[in-house]
Amino acid sequence: MNAGSLADSSRTNFRDAPAVIRPGEELDVPKLESFLRSHFPAEAAALTVKQFPSGHSNLTYSIQLGNRSMVLRRPPFGSKVKSAHDMSREFHVLSRLHPAYPPAPQVLLYCEDDSVLGAPFYLMEPIGGVILRRDPPPGLPFTPQTARGLCESFIDNLARLHSIDYAGIGLTDLGKPQGYLERQVRGWIERYHASKTHDIPEVDKISQWVQQNLPASSYATLIHNDYKFDNMILDPADLTKIIGLLDWEMCTLGDPLSDLGTALAYWVEASDPDDFQQLRWGPSNYPGSMTRSELVERYAKSSGRDVSNMIFYLVFARFKVAVIVQQIYYRFHAGLTNDQRFASMPALVQTLLRASWHSAQSRVI
Repeated sequence: MNAGSLADSSRTNFRDAPAVIRPGEELDVPKLESFLRSHFPAEAAALTVKQFPSGHSNLTYSIQLGNRSMVLRRPPFGSKVKSAHDMSREFHVLSRLHPAYPPAPQVLLYCEDDSVLGAPFYLMEPIGGVILRRDPPPGLPFTPQTARGLCESFIDNLARLHSIDYAGIGLTDLGKPQGYLERQVRGWIERYHASKTHDIPEVDKISQWVQQNLPASSYATLIHNDYKFDNMILDPADLTKIIGLLDWEMCTLGDPLSDLGTALAYWVEASDPDDFQQLRWGPSNYPGSMTRSELVERYAKSSGRDVSNMIFYLVFARFKVAVIVQQIYYRFHAGLTNDQRFASMPALVQTLLRASWHSAQSRVI
């Protein structure tokens, strides 16, 4: 048993668990039950629906129908950005990807009929494991050896994803690699302005910088586009082993270094300033964790790719994450959701934009 092992099997209670449904995000249970029983007629026992409490974009629910456990994914209520919540596309990606890349969830059913839940949704098999968010839960062993081993798996798994033959698994229709970066830069600048609620001076500075420093991209891979700790499911018996990767809504074909850039944008080191520590999405500042520079170095070795222009990808990724947070906050600002977690997001947006502009000026990963 290696450094990430949990000697006591009772510690599997650190697995991610559902809770009560947040107000305003309830499902129409009678309609859902009718739909499910038409597909699983042998399950006679009652339907139980709970919600996984974390996550800020697509909504995720635990479904228990008799002896059958499932996970349901649907778009957020009141979203403006329909293209970011395309359930049909996400179902298509996972149905093709799972056989070649088992950490991707195995999908079961897709429903395009809005009359059932008010929006398209799909169901998938659950993956039982540990999800690390800002801090490991109290009592969960997270030693420096475990942190180091997980960092290595984190990067090696990303390189593995980028090595998949997307044409061979039938995903050539997922995106248009030619001109990917240029479209991304233009599109994310437009998305920010479509969801703007405050005047932040760094927006124009970053927008000009990324357009002026756009690198040439000559290759494309399958990319996740939201690669971070809290989208991973870890083996409860070995926290250095990734058994699941969630939230494929932004998966596409594009520059793999943009995927690495996104991972770096979420990565907060112990030496980062206090305001940036508030942005931490996982235990990346714990003893034993790699720095962003070490992550880049390991990716270069694992993938064999040139990473000499990673500053651009980090600057742009931090801007992109800021826009994602801004889009989420816009729903709250417009009264389209009552989720109070979103109330403090403008401060996070400003911190991300300051960090992005600092990277552009300092050229430090």
